[in-house]
Amino acid sequence: MWLQLSLPSLIVDGAWFATVSLMYYINYKLMKKKVKQYAHQIEVGTLERRHVLKDFSRMLDNQIEKIVLFLLEQQGLLASKLAKLREQHDTLEQQPEISQITELREGYRVVGYDLLKLLYFVEMNAIGLRKILKKFDKRFRYRFTDYYVKSRANHPYSQLQQVFKHVGLGAVVGAVSRNLHELQDCQGSYLSIYDPPALPLQDPVVDSIKAAVDRLTHSTNFLNFMAQHALIMQEELPAPAEEQIDEERYHYVSLLLNLGNTFLYMVNTYIIVPTADNYSMSLGAAATVCGIVIGAMAVAQVFSSVYFSAWSNRSYFRPLVFSSIVLFVGNAMYALAYDLNSLTMLLLGRLFCGFGSARAVNRRYISDCVPLKIRMQASAGFVSASALGMACGPALAGILQINFKIYKLTFNAMTLPGWVMAVAWLVYLIWLWFSFKEPSRDVEENNSPHASDSETAEKNTLEKGLKQPLLITSEEQQEDDEDAEADGSEEVSQESRRPATSIASAYRLLTPSVKVQLLIYFMLKYAMEILLSESSVVTSYYFSWSTSTVAVFLACLGLTVLPVNIVVGSYISNMFEDRQILLASEIMVCVGILLSFHVIIPYSVPQYVCSGLIMFVSAEVLEGVNLSLLSRVMSSRLSRGTYNGGLLSTEAGTIARVIADATITMAGFLGQSQLLNITLLPSLLICVISIAATCFTYNSLY
Repeated sequence: MWLQLSLPSLIVDGAWFATVSLMYYINYKLMKKKVKQYAHQIEVGTLERRHVLKDFSRMLDNQIEKIVLFLLEQQGLLASKLAKLREQHDTLEQQPEISQITELREGYRVVGYDLLKLLYFVEMNAIGLRKILKKFDKRFRYRFTDYYVKSRANHPYSQLQQVFKHVGLGAVVGAVSRNLHELQDCQGSYLSIYDPPALPLQDPVVDSIKAAVDRLTHSTNFLNFMAQHALIMQEELPAPAEEQIDEERYHYVSLLLNLGNTFLYMVNTYIIVPTADNYSMSLGAAATVCGIVIGAMAVAQVFSSVYFSAWSNRSYFRPLVFSSIVLFVGNAMYALAYDLNSLTMLLLGRLFCGFGSARAVNRRYISDCVPLKIRMQASAGFVSASALGMACGPALAGILQINFKIYKLTFNAMTLPGWVMAVAWLVYLIWLWFSFKEPSRDVEENNSPHASDSETAEKNTLEKGLKQPLLITSEEQQEDDEDAEADGSEEVSQESRRPATSIASAYRLLTPSVKVQLLIYFMLKYAMEILLSESSVVTSYYFSWSTSTVAVFLACLGLTVLPVNIVVGSYISNMFEDRQILLASEIMVCVGILLSFHVIIPYSVPQYVCSGLIMFVSAEVLEGVNLSLLSRVMSSRLSRGTYNGGLLSTEAGTIARVIADATITMAGFLGQSQLLNITLLPSLLICVISIAATCFTYNSLY
């Protein structure tokens, strides 16, 4: 039997993987051929659809039963091993000996490795089941997955729960973790893993097991929702060795500095929005030139995202230092433009700030250097830092309503945002220089201090062997690539796992549904940028709002981000499917845009505030759900390298902001009275197109 083998025997017994794959794995190739056969029989009229559903359901039941019976058998073997180790443990409690305690801990570790193999086995079969269900739905245009899962999952005799909810494995995980915790050196402590606060258990076996269990858990919660909002992608099945490397590269203070860069950059982006129109007019330009002033930062970010993403392949510290210096210079130039009476200096200052955008590095650092077990929290922190910066920027601008002069330098509501951010980046640069720890780049080439060469080789063999039953041949690659849009858990050969080498090659990896979701991302960023960037001009024209009032309005919008994500991540996403929330959010964005138009009746504050709130909140919901779906359906080849999924989404959003800000400036030539309706028309058009594309794409898939 599989789990009766010792760790080193896996390397010796090379035929073991093939035997297990034939006997216990889901027979994915057989079922795929069966789906083709069904399609042909229905086409020629020799088989009715109801017979297909019945026969395929029976086949799936048999496959799942085979998996579950093997799973239960192995759980029994693990339970027997744990029972014997428990007897030895009880004996040692009466007569403790260091050598025997070490031997006992090693025994529990061996069981832990066996359990890890079993968890990988369950995960691979779960991936196979999801793939074949999606393939069936797509081929027959029938929601068989909904019927099958709902009819089996809640049945009292359900075997499907054993695969997707790993029933029973939790008890084995708990037994291994608890006993290893008791056996570690905790002198003077009487706490167990069940007592808060529990002492940390630093054992790579337990960490790998917990990470594998987390990957098997597909329940949606606030933290997971926020993490996917950041679009920090990772591979479906990372190797345990890679998880151990993450531990060695992780540095808590460096992570805080990385998140600090994210926060300060978002503050820097939005702190000038309430005063950009007044600054433009003070330099002799029209108020609507604020669109170019605000958008200049986004224009530069289109290019900076690429070189920062490439730079992060070699270093994280140097790009962050460069980012801080460039942002310090850019903000100083922005502030000095007033005394120099130079619109060119103002625009150059904002361009410099955009060239310092290190968001690609921020995402990459979390993806590469944060351990898998806390990567979700770090990703959620990235989103939270961005949201907090978005709210703090306008709020800070509202506070800086003072006017004084030191020598020849003017400090007022227009220049203080630049001076404050320049000082902030200088302080950050000093902290970064002395506290950031550059992750080691050669750690992957060295042996881990916690594992021997044989264990490392065993782990690599384990990963390759477990993936073998679901690997696809070159003839099948093209067909299975089409299924990537329905399931983000593709198991591919080593050749097809290479990252994209250019924007063009990355674009070719995008499936139709991914392109639609990037279009949705473009639409929502365009609509949000129109709302935020023209707010000072529109409110000044219609309502005579002061800078402080505009700042309060924008800060209130920014403060809705986290509460909205909490509600969606914790409640709404558990009640409805992601694609249902996606379509509903798009429609609500469209409603918000329609309500924002100034038609016949006098434009009022309640109309502007309510329509803006509907548009902004709906766009926030849409962004979270859209990126959540995008992180699941995007090709695994876009999870690493310079031209990754995060870069593509960043470029789509940044280009949308550039076009939106340019639209505001061009519309300004027709007069401020026409600005609102003219800038809303493209938003409405793009929104309608994205809704139509969403309906067409998901109807064709489901």
